Amino acid sequence: MKLKLISVICILLSFCLKAQENKMVVVNTQNEPMAQGKFEPTWQSLSQYKVPEWFRNAKFGIWAHWGPQCQAEMGDWYARGMYEEGGWQYNSHLQKYGHPSKVGFKEVINDWKAQNWNPEKLVALYKRVGAQYFFVMANHHDNLDLWDSKYHEWNSVRVGPKKDIVTGWVSAAKKYKLPLGISVHSSHAWTFYEKAQKSDTIGQFAGIPYDGKLTKADGKGTWWDGLDPQELYVQNHEPSKGWGWEWQEGVVTPPSQEYCDDFYNRTMDLINKYNPDLIYFDDTALPLYPVSDAGLKLAAHYYNLNMATHNGKLEAVLFGKILTDEQKKCMVWDVERGAPDKGQELAWQTCTCIGDWHYNRGRYNDNGYKSATTVIRTLVDIVSKNGNLLLNIPVRGDGSIDDKEEAILEGIAKWMDVNKESIFDTRPWKIYGEGPSVEATNKLDGAGFNEGKTGFTAKDIRFNQNGKKLYVTLMNVPVEDILVKNLSSEKIKKIEMLGSKEKITWKQSSEGLIIKKPEKLPNEIAIVFKITLN
Repeated sequence: MKLKLISVICILLSFCLKAQENKMVVVNTQNEPMAQGKFEPTWQSLSQYKVPEWFRNAKFGIWAHWGPQCQAEMGDWYARGMYEEGGWQYNSHLQKYGHPSKVGFKEVINDWKAQNWNPEKLVALYKRVGAQYFFVMANHHDNLDLWDSKYHEWNSVRVGPKKDIVTGWVSAAKKYKLPLGISVHSSHAWTFYEKAQKSDTIGQFAGIPYDGKLTKADGKGTWWDGLDPQELYVQNHEPSKGWGWEWQEGVVTPPSQEYCDDFYNRTMDLINKYNPDLIYFDDTALPLYPVSDAGLKLAAHYYNLNMATHNGKLEAVLFGKILTDEQKKCMVWDVERGAPDKGQELAWQTCTCIGDWHYNRGRYNDNGYKSATTVIRTLVDIVSKNGNLLLNIPVRGDGSIDDKEEAILEGIAKWMDVNKESIFDTRPWKIYGEGPSVEATNKLDGAGFNEGKTGFTAKDIRFNQNGKKLYVTLMNVPVEDILVKNLSSEKIKKIEMLGSKEKITWKQSSEGLIIKKPEKLPNEIAIVFKITLN
């Protein structure tokens, strides 16, 4: 009886899996064929992936998360928030641009000119700060492609700044010999813009639709004459029952074949045009998964293309969020605005920002940016746990960064100039750290979002190593002698303090390694002791 029951359950599970596969939108690859090679568009095949050593050595990258939503200088998700009646971004939009039934996000795109953008100047600065790779955003949920897109007329060459943003960044990255990363976010335009289908419920504009349902015919005689707003807003569908990042069945209106094909073709065009060293998908697992096979095909193609252009060696890095343990073998796990509270066996990455992802003038006015101290301590913690840090420096709509951002970057550079050997080319030690922050629990919230919930004291210590060199980093300014509990029995040859020639006095006991507090500290961010082991 038990065997029959198990057999029935297996049949039902098989039936359910088959039904799910049948619902999956299979994208058409005729226009953009997949590169053939080692990888197939399945999780099992992608699990052959190995993280390249260059990425594990790099540790620190800088990101230009820049697009038309920065033009309003009102922070994240402006292209959605401006359609949320009564919200702060909606009210700001009314004052600056007008009502969204008359002036929608496409007008913000038209207002974006990037007139002070100098990619070479910015990338040169980022390299001097210590970035080992550079990321450019190719599109966001607002669905504007920032290159001369073959499949999408709403692109930055045709509208807005009328500049090829991605190519400009790519040229600068090549000039300064930084590995190139490209981020893709547009798979979510389907649900992101659904608010644009609505209308005000009160006031003089009550019941007058926002511009989310406009068609190509409505543009006659306007600046966007000849363009179809539905190519941008993609709102010719029933709105979802609720917000759904992960394409939840019964909650999110399923994306159409046309939508999935369009995303696939545009992203293939991007990959084939630039062949980036890294790709960041702002998605759970892979784009459009599990409602379409587009993401699986893009991942397999990217790996095969990379191998074909690197003499058969895979040097590519692909990121995804909220990964299962099995999926973490297929790509690099990205944690947004946070970090796991334990060390990780596999390489991973935190992506975060000193302010909002999109430029927010309020952060500047209120001195709301992360300090150089916070950035460095975050980096040290992440590296000790086998991770990398990708840091966004918000760019204004005109293409420049502000003076407070420059000051933060200079602070990072000053610390890096002295202490970078404790970061780059290192690997985790047998434990990642000790102190109160190690003993605390700080669980991730979904994709991440746990940063800033625990602080660092002078008793918090992080470790990493490079051969016989063990780097012991204090996560705050010491006020007394330093006790490193986990170094009671290690055979120590020499101890130095980076950035100082002061002789370090130390001894070992059953309590641990005791380092006499130096007379003068080289910085007030994170003191690094370089310990040479026998």
